Amino acid sequence: MTETPRVLSYLEALNEALRLEMEHDPSVVVFGEDNIGGTGCDGTLGHAWGPTRGLHVPFPGQIFDAPITEAAFVGAAVGAAATGLRPVADLLFVDFAGVCFDQILNQAAKLRYMVGGKAKVPLVIRSMWGTGMRRAAQHSQALYSLFTHIPGLKVVAPSNPVDAKGLLAASIQDDDPVIFFEHKLLYFGSRDVVPAERYTIPLGVANVVREGDDVTIVAIGRMVHEATKAAERLAAEGVRAEVIDPRTLSPFDFDTVYASVEKTSRLVVVDESNPRCSIATDIAGNVAEHRFSSLSAAVRTVTGPHAPVPFSGPLEDAYPPNADKIVDAVRSTLPSSVVSKAS
Repeated sequence: MTETPRVLSYLEALNEALRLEMEHDPSVVVFGEDNIGGTGCDGTLGHAWGPTRGLHVPFPGQIFDAPITEAAFVGAAVGAAATGLRPVADLLFVDFAGVCFDQILNQAAKLRYMVGGKAKVPLVIRSMWGTGMRRAAQHSQALYSLFTHIPGLKVVAPSNPVDAKGLLAASIQDDDPVIFFEHKLLYFGSRDVVPAERYTIPLGVANVVREGDDVTIVAIGRMVHEATKAAERLAAEGVRAEVIDPRTLSPFDFDTVYASVEKTSRLVVVDESNPRCSIATDIAGNVAEHRFSSLSAAVRTVTGPHAPVPFSGPLEDAYPPNADKIVDAVRSTLPSSVVSKAS
């Protein structure tokens, strides 16, 4: 009898990664806002909805709730990491990182450098990001570009449950601070067959999601799914798009992107964040600088607008990149003869 494959949601995969790492290493401690959840009507504790749900039962000494004081508990996490623990701090929404930015920018990112490598900061800061849940301007941003700019931090943005589990495990085991971005719409909207065992996916290694030789599409986080939809539509027009998921933004696997551009000669970068000083412009700039002779068309970027995320449903739906916008961008890089044949 064939065994039914084990399918997990993105949220469940993150929960399993946390459980396995806490089980393997008692120095892994998890805390932040709503990590356990308050007391319900039945008097029981533990009503957190997210990836930490239920972990207080097997690990009562390794997980706790923190007050809504990001500066305090992120600062405590930096200190805990520097003195031998492996804390995983949960900011909930990345928009709140501004409250504790000094602790991240000037302490976590620089401590190991300032003491000549004599201290480690094995800290993970988990955070939700992205549009799609009607959370408006202060709860919907894609701020990974801010953290990628800071030397000393590693930045991770998984797009699917398999990667989410392996990358979170690798982040917890890493000796440097990692900012771990989890797109809100992926928690329940992305499901996959996930290995049950403990495993890691190395930071700094991109994944070629779909192979092609006509155009390279690099997409971040949830945008990988939109890029894949666009690639499927383009395939019906005879255009073979290669889709690359960087998985980590710092360190960034430029070698995989460069090799793809050398093959396809065209690049489209899809990034939900705002366009100025973004991951999209960083990738585009590096390719233009280091692989200009390989390009047969200008690099195109598909991003959100340079504006806050609106609360209006129709406006929010129009805000992020989607498959239609990606297809249009790809077509703009192709020779007119190919585009006219497709249309």
